[in-house]
Amino acid sequence: MTADVTARLLRVVEEVANELHPHGTVRATLDSRLDRELGFDSLGRVELLARLERTFGCALPEQVAAAVETPRDLLRSMLASHPMPRGDSGVETGPIAAVEASVPVHAQTLPEVLDWYATHESDRCHIRFYADEGDEGVLTYGDLATGAARMAAGLQGLDLQPGEAVAIMLPTCPDYFPTFFGTLLAGGIPVPMYPPARPTQIEDHLRRQSGILSNCMAPILVASAETAAVARMLGALAPTLKRVVTTADLAGDAAPKLPLVSPDAVALLQYTSGSTGNPKGVVLTHRNLLANIRAMGAAGAVGPGDVFVSWLPLYHDMGLIGAWLGSLYHAMPLVLMSPLAFLARPQRWLRAIQRHHGTLTAAPNFAFELCLRRIEEATDLDLGSLRAICNGAEPISSATMLRFLDRFAPAGLRHEAMMPVYGLAECSVGLAFPPLGRGPVVDRIRREPLLANGRAVPAAPDDPTAFTFVACGQPLPGHQIRVVDDADRELPERHEGRIQFRGPSTTSGYYRNPDATRGLFHGEWLDTGDLGYLANNEIHITGRTKDIIIRAGRNIHPSELEEAVGNLGGVRKGNVVVFGSLDPVAGTERLVVVAETREADPARRESLCAAIMALASDLVGVPPDEVLLAPPNTVLKTSSGKIRRAACRKLYEEGAIGRSRRPAWRQIAALRLSSVAPRLRRAAAALAAHLFAGYAWAAAALLVPVAWLGVMTLPRPGWRWGLLRHATRLLAHATGTPLTAEGLDRLPRQERPCIYAANHASYLDALALVALVPREFAFVAKRELAGRWFIRVPLERIGTLFVERFETGRSIDDARAMVGAARGGGSLMFFPEGGFTRVTGVMPFHMGAFVAAAEAGLPVVPVAIRGTRSILRADSWFPRRGNITVVIGETITPRAGDRWTAAGMLRDEARRHILRHCGEPDLATAELPEPRLNPKRQSTADDEDNYG
Repeated sequence: MTADVTARLLRVVEEVANELHPHGTVRATLDSRLDRELGFDSLGRVELLARLERTFGCALPEQVAAAVETPRDLLRSMLASHPMPRGDSGVETGPIAAVEASVPVHAQTLPEVLDWYATHESDRCHIRFYADEGDEGVLTYGDLATGAARMAAGLQGLDLQPGEAVAIMLPTCPDYFPTFFGTLLAGGIPVPMYPPARPTQIEDHLRRQSGILSNCMAPILVASAETAAVARMLGALAPTLKRVVTTADLAGDAAPKLPLVSPDAVALLQYTSGSTGNPKGVVLTHRNLLANIRAMGAAGAVGPGDVFVSWLPLYHDMGLIGAWLGSLYHAMPLVLMSPLAFLARPQRWLRAIQRHHGTLTAAPNFAFELCLRRIEEATDLDLGSLRAICNGAEPISSATMLRFLDRFAPAGLRHEAMMPVYGLAECSVGLAFPPLGRGPVVDRIRREPLLANGRAVPAAPDDPTAFTFVACGQPLPGHQIRVVDDADRELPERHEGRIQFRGPSTTSGYYRNPDATRGLFHGEWLDTGDLGYLANNEIHITGRTKDIIIRAGRNIHPSELEEAVGNLGGVRKGNVVVFGSLDPVAGTERLVVVAETREADPARRESLCAAIMALASDLVGVPPDEVLLAPPNTVLKTSSGKIRRAACRKLYEEGAIGRSRRPAWRQIAALRLSSVAPRLRRAAAALAAHLFAGYAWAAAALLVPVAWLGVMTLPRPGWRWGLLRHATRLLAHATGTPLTAEGLDRLPRQERPCIYAANHASYLDALALVALVPREFAFVAKRELAGRWFIRVPLERIGTLFVERFETGRSIDDARAMVGAARGGGSLMFFPEGGFTRVTGVMPFHMGAFVAAAEAGLPVVPVAIRGTRSILRADSWFPRRGNITVVIGETITPRAGDRWTAAGMLRDEARRHILRHCGEPDLATAELPEPRLNPKRQSTADDEDNYG
């Protein structure tokens, strides 16, 4: 029985392989490599699985397409498979009922959106996970909020700090969504990453992902249980990565401490695919994302009555923002399946639309092509519910789009439902949408004027050489698009140029990449890197600026030549790359064509090269400088299937085209070997850190007793202050801690009393102020420090005032004492935050310092302290190396008039200076609240919080 199955399996493998490469004869064995020996790419694998399922009547898991390496692997999977269900035999759940709901139009952050729905629509269906058969899982808004809180608590338990990145390497699964929102609730920044696909690609995958981890400096990576072991190898390649955890490791029961989130806080780092050595993380704030989601919703008239059906991956902006976050905001149910489920059986996408009466969906061009190849008839489908299909994320083929509409018109698919759209990660996701219900418009352009001088002249209907470009609509509400020349001068309609845009969805730049960010902006306009033209006020995309090759005064568009070469017999369709490579001798660009083939016969290869040369000459007017025939899997692609031209050019220039990939075990061994040196460096750094900590405490143990005895015995306050100043500076010198003071010339004269207000980040703040502020002042400290005499007495001998933070009566008395001390001529040093925590950032200010200044008529001097938190954090006694800087601000004089108004102004101005110079984020609300007290009444027990 097994022998018969094996023979039939090999026949199917050979049949599909010969169809992919009709000019060769394939002989397969159980141990033939699907990629290197048999020439199967990703879509070839999908076709092979579909053929096997039809032949053997079995249902293979979609993961098989990515995981198997040989026919033997396929045989094992088939022997363990289940019978193929007949038709769409799953439990019929019926369409999702449309339920009216309000939308959180006033929400300013994504957590506010989730909180609104968890409060008002907790049981509402948010995501339905599509299944061929059996019950479909459902995630409600309440489930998402509860799961996100648990994940946030788990991340905070791992010491995640606000503003730190969390890498999420999860497939499409129920755990993805609470992990993403849990990161936001914990104050972190989600960084979506795609998990490894096949073992043969593991080295390239890990090295590319390590570049992302190094750039975003993520201390935590969340991975699935299946990929966690592989993900841990990234720790050696990304020094900042401290932990690789699964969602099961994170889920905790403790309540998270939710930091305040500003609309301008970073909500997402979306890394653009394709770059190998310099990954670019697009910075998107909550304001950017919500502006884009609302604008796309307005353009598409989206509402709670819609149903969005998606298989798009969640590590790309179209699936993450367009499908998921858009559905979340607009309260429309999202029917979701994994990308592998779609690739294995594209009909699932259309079945899901039929089953749930989907009204909206989106996909890149290759998805429509795959449906055309794999779904022959549409008679048993009903797609009449669809009112909008967004086609974007990669170059749109007008031929594919129109054939898809024709093929599925019998299933009720309306021509006007197709919406070719344009967007990019730098604009969150969407930038231009066509009019709703208009249908696609294709513009036919004469070839010569466009290639020669960039004019998009309409072509005659019978012109066989015409270019075809699809109209992608007008800018979203609130956004603008322009087309410019190389000098940034705006071009008229039907002139090809660089596409630039601006609007509320625009990124502020690339994360920790100032050079790339500078190249992104041209004044207030962002350069997309795309070429196009405007016609009838709609944008038409013609190519990428970096991909355009200039030869003999002509602009050569690689994608057109790639498609044409891919149609030649003997060439692997979709596996051709065309690029320009600089000739260092001639100083011009060489036109290079790399085409994958399985041809081995020298005569046939020579004939194929000649055919490519002739085709290029006819199509673009010049012959290629070099044609390379390469083995399968040479042409590099992104995770979404786009050609990585820059990476292929780099391979070519390194002479690596055609070099075979090493087996997975050799790649893993090489990665482990390359990780030895980074691990040794990290171990040496850890040892050095421990030695420094021990030395720092030893130096402190010698100096502190001397300073304590001096303060206790010296008779004059000035002598005591002088001793402390010298002791703190000596400790800093002994530990190699540079001390820098800026703005000392702004200090008031010694004889003029004032109120100092400083941020509080560490136990070291007081020492830094003593060392760097050349004035005598009295600290205002919490009364808990007075509980032990050996702390209380020396602090009293340098004039410290102790205040009560909790007991109402004493708090008011202390406030009056502070005002009296200020009026008596002594300067006071306040920490208006009232304390400090491990969390990086400036907490809200209490009003005590500023009320004292307003009532005593004293100026306030803001003092920004930077660097102490990184040296010694709260709840830690492990000092680290670092620099300490104190920046003195301009003296702020209280204004005449009401004391509460004056105190509020003093607080706000001091806070602005501190935030500008301390290097930490604002943990208060975006706008500072006004003082809570009624200015016409006297101090009462309700005033205690204002004197913290």
